[in-house]
Amino acid sequence: MDVLQTNGWDQYELIDSGDGYRLEKFGKYTLQRPDPQVIWKKKAPESLWQKADAIFQRTTADKGQWVKENPLMSQQWPITYKNITLQMKLSPFKHTGVFPEQHIQWDSIESAVTDSAKQGKSPRILNLFAYTGAASLIAAQSGASVTHVDASKPAIAWARENQHLSHLDDKPIRWILDDCVKFLQREVKRGVKYDGIIMDPPVFGHGPQGNIWKFNDFFPELMELSSKVLSDTPLFIIVNAYAISSSSIMLENVFMDYFPNLGGNLKIGELALKESVGGRLLSTGQYLSWQH
Repeated sequence: MDVLQTNGWDQYELIDSGDGYRLEKFGKYTLQRPDPQVIWKKKAPESLWQKADAIFQRTTADKGQWVKENPLMSQQWPITYKNITLQMKLSPFKHTGVFPEQHIQWDSIESAVTDSAKQGKSPRILNLFAYTGAASLIAAQSGASVTHVDASKPAIAWARENQHLSHLDDKPIRWILDDCVKFLQREVKRGVKYDGIIMDPPVFGHGPQGNIWKFNDFFPELMELSSKVLSDTPLFIIVNAYAISSSSIMLENVFMDYFPNLGGNLKIGELALKESVGGRLLSTGQYLSWQH
């Protein structure tokens, strides 16, 4: 197993973590966000923590509110990653619209698609549970034709906002509001194939028609359907899993059930952010990455 760790980039930094919270910088603002796994002590002085522009305070099991310590702070603001612009927002679910630990995967996507484009190809990339679209934009900017699928209408609207901010309105991205399993079932019937598949399936969720998603119930079917829409010349498969009770070994075992003969390079492990103050790693989830 591998730890895919990052120090962030000039627009994102995990400054410190401890006592149930992360201290993070997104662009021009610093935030305190709760994290239930952070049961260790803070390393940075309290004076640094007190400089946060906003603090998320949980009010229910899955929601809360942001308390602004900086009265001039905006409710939303942009950050950049290379040539991509991503709008940050203070959501009632503590998220900001980006999972910064995934940027190493964005680099891998960019490299694979760019190499394919240099060979005169236009790879077709499928992004499932695609959220606010960072990976979709990276792939499209690099020369791919992208199908972006998410069950949340606000998430797709947010992703399209990021597309516009990134000046990528002319890029070939299909925006699909749908349950990912049902969408894949139809793609299998249509005989559609993709050269790369990205997915961030949640531990629990709802589809646009109220369909209930549970990771352990539907992940094997998701992988089986994905194997049926993968082209004969695939570039990559990337799976990220957050807040699940299983390890990345589970991801590998299910993957091998449905992709037993791909060859290539398979990696599994943990996604992690590295603190700039204490140098400790904060695990954020599990991942699986296959590349040709």
